[in-house]
Amino acid sequence: MSCNELNKLNILLLAPQPFYQERGTPIAVKLLAQTLGELGHDVHLLVFAEGESIEIANVTIHRHIHLPGMTGIKPGISIKKLVCDAVFFIKCFQLVRRYNFHIIHAVEESVFMAIFFKKIFKIPYVYDMDSCMSAQLIDKFPSLRLGGSLMAGLEKSAIVNSDGVVAVCSTLEDMALKYAPGKLTTRLEDISLLDDGCQGEEDLRLELGIQGTLIMYVGNLEKYQGIDLLLESFKQAVDVKQEMHLVLIGGNERDISVYRQKVRQLNIDTNVTFCGPRPVNMLGFYLKQADILVSPRIHGSNTPMKIYSYLDSGVSVLATNLPTHTQVLDERIAFLVEPQPARMAAAIGLLAEDKVKRDNLGLEAQKRVHQEYSLPAFKRKLSLFYEKL
Repeated sequence: MSCNELNKLNILLLAPQPFYQERGTPIAVKLLAQTLGELGHDVHLLVFAEGESIEIANVTIHRHIHLPGMTGIKPGISIKKLVCDAVFFIKCFQLVRRYNFHIIHAVEESVFMAIFFKKIFKIPYVYDMDSCMSAQLIDKFPSLRLGGSLMAGLEKSAIVNSDGVVAVCSTLEDMALKYAPGKLTTRLEDISLLDDGCQGEEDLRLELGIQGTLIMYVGNLEKYQGIDLLLESFKQAVDVKQEMHLVLIGGNERDISVYRQKVRQLNIDTNVTFCGPRPVNMLGFYLKQADILVSPRIHGSNTPMKIYSYLDSGVSVLATNLPTHTQVLDERIAFLVEPQPARMAAAIGLLAEDKVKRDNLGLEAQKRVHQEYSLPAFKRKLSLFYEKL
């Protein structure tokens, strides 16, 4: 490959996700594609049929064929996702036959497709690790634990055979280097999504009649996010101090309905509000209305994308003391607590009473995110990684 070709790569970016949607992985994929396009590369992005149509400079978006009933695909493994993965692979094969790609950038499970194309067409690939897939599967389906070593072996093979690994957090970077010491890697954390110039009119305190502490959660309502833990903890905290209100932003109608029922069972329905989804560009407007931002996640190795926006908001953050958080958070910028209802309830009560501590945590968090998790840092890391490739 000549020096001129190195300056402009023809990249096949595989992202087996609905695209575009305003949630975790699709947001990260959009930022990745935009940055590769800005770096001057010719990017072909392959995604699922479902999703909003958008335009990205220097990026051609391809979709697999539309399949009846294959909509509403949620995060994580599902029958719908497996079906879409199959037709995604067929579309990928067609693209590889049609275009002369220098490299494949494979997100999540598409790395196993990339292995196939490397063996058949000799196209090198980058493994974009957004999670530990073997651990994620076992968390969701404990019965698969007996096959854990096989799944870990497949993941190791994906790392070893890659030309480089892009890891979303330090845990995954360490995993890659454990399996393949000396492998070209970069840690490409998510960044804050706050738009400081965006203002809205929805005053949550006024509209919901909140007099005391406003506690907020933002994100989907999947089990791994620890919503059950949060609600049970909040119940205990409210029993001690009534002047609190929990606002949850995000989630689909089905999940909201399930958790509304749990809230009624806990008898805290007057203190809890499910707002449903809100636009990502309005995130900062909502976060800054809170006194405490919570991330009760109980499973996973990657850091939740929302954490970076939480930190950027300047509002105090309360999170579970697990590697999913501690690879980014420490006690200078967040209140970390064991994932137990009594412990989290006590932490909620303490932060509710101590405004000085909340202000100090928020200030330190904002400094940290501007130094380490900014858009310029993201672009610099990705550019350097591709130069080394």
